Amino acid sequence: MYRLFYYPNNASLAPHLVLAHIGAPFELALVDRKADAQKSSGYLKLNPAGRIPTLVDGDTVLFESPAICLYLAEQHMDAGLAPAPGSPHRAKFLQWLMYLTNTLQADYMVYCYPAKHTADAAGAKAVKAAHGDRVAANLKILDEALAGHTYLVGDTVTICDYFLLMLCIWASDMPTPPQSFPHLGAYLKRLARQDVVNRVCAHEGISLDAFLWGNGADQP
Repeated sequence: MYRLFYYPNNASLAPHLVLAHIGAPFELALVDRKADAQKSSGYLKLNPAGRIPTLVDGDTVLFESPAICLYLAEQHMDAGLAPAPGSPHRAKFLQWLMYLTNTLQADYMVYCYPAKHTADAAGAKAVKAAHGDRVAANLKILDEALAGHTYLVGDTVTICDYFLLMLCIWASDMPTPPQSFPHLGAYLKRLARQDVVNRVCAHEGISLDAFLWGNGADQP
């Protein structure tokens, strides 16, 4: 049985969605970030980076959220969450997975923690503003890619969709939020209505109202 070390609405959300989609037996182990449990000696033996998530599968211990998602998808290819090597969608799948982790998520992390990215305390506000613009530009690229498409890659949901959903949940209160883009907003509304997404988000206490009702203008 898989064991996912997680914290609600953390980087463990995408692997949690993937596990729920696959349907294989798994258990969740809460790592209390509020108590810095991810820095405890016991947890550091599993994940020396001291971050969440970590996946344990027998003798295999894996950290880094996208790596966990890809590992699970390739362990369960019948679930269709990753195009097989050699398939016509494989190249784009890898492109978007790397873009989400290395570009969108990286820029969003700087936006959230600007003081960690400058030695000038007074400059943190400028760093945050610049990376807010960068995140918006990244989302625009994704919005354009989703024009005329139900999912980011091919005709079925993949781990790229679950990873993008996680990032958009985090960014939903930004000055230019993902749901404000026409194609991306419609895509997020579709995902927010899916059973797997609803079950996982309900378990983690995550509201999807921002995607279902936009900025509130359409909310009954």
